[in-house]
Amino acid sequence: MRNFKQIDITKVKTISIKSRKSKVTPDAFAKVYEPGKNSLQSFLGSFPNILAAKDLNLFVDIILQARKKNKPVIVLMGAHVIKVGLSPLIIDLIKNNIITAIGMNSAAAIHDVETAMFGKTSEDVAENILDGYFGMARETGELINVTLLQSSVQTDIGYGEAIGMELIKRKAPNLQYSILASGINLNVPVTVHAAIGTDIIHQQPTMDGAATGEMSFRDFKVLCNAVKDLVGGGVVINIGSAVIMPEVFLKALTVTRNLGYKTAKFATANFDMLPQYRPFMNIVTRPTQAGGKGFNFIGHHEIMIPLLYAMINERNKK
Repeated sequence: MRNFKQIDITKVKTISIKSRKSKVTPDAFAKVYEPGKNSLQSFLGSFPNILAAKDLNLFVDIILQARKKNKPVIVLMGAHVIKVGLSPLIIDLIKNNIITAIGMNSAAAIHDVETAMFGKTSEDVAENILDGYFGMARETGELINVTLLQSSVQTDIGYGEAIGMELIKRKAPNLQYSILASGINLNVPVTVHAAIGTDIIHQQPTMDGAATGEMSFRDFKVLCNAVKDLVGGGVVINIGSAVIMPEVFLKALTVTRNLGYKTAKFATANFDMLPQYRPFMNIVTRPTQAGGKGFNFIGHHEIMIPLLYAMINERNKK
């Protein structure tokens, strides 16, 4: 049998660990959490100053610095953000003047409406699809589709504003949980971006494609107007939208640059449960290549967003 030749490592040069550059030292280690007085502050200060924990701390600082300089903080979101009960935190960040604009896909708008009007959302797809009744909740389709149709011909408002105003008009029983209604009450744009055929209301008799397209197009222009202020600073956060909002944002950014706005040198972050191609490219990487910084945080929304919220609030009150 042939013995393959082995390299001789007896003359390999070594260095002292004292002179070697190292990335981790004990001063960056996690701190022991001490419950009691200032327990939240103690907990948040206990994170190791390493990797994602270090990035999250830096990102929170960037958000607060952006608002101190009156730069926008734009949140983009998918439906799961509402399904896992995070609306109160998003609304509170609007109230505290942290979030300045929101863009969501139309599935998120559906969950927002159902929660506000009926106190429940997120049907059992596996069960209801067997008999053809998945997505056939009549009241949801009628409220959204009819409102969009009427608003498309009677006013010049967009998708999100029309639905938010309708919820307020109807005095929705759970209005305090509606991001769409909160946008109206707090004068913060909340836009809705539909991809026709992707949502339950598109399969119902009340659906009007022209109205839905027109209202969503208006909201695209509203979002572009918010994105134009990302000049020399600001923050864009994508939470749980794998395709629609990353694509919409990239086009909105292109529009602003095409119109002559110097939208660059801002920070972006993607929060999602899994690494995804489009959010990484269209949120984290491409928009910041002309200056700025992109972050990618992986974890369940129902854990990561309350953590981000707590860090922002704790640091903002100092």
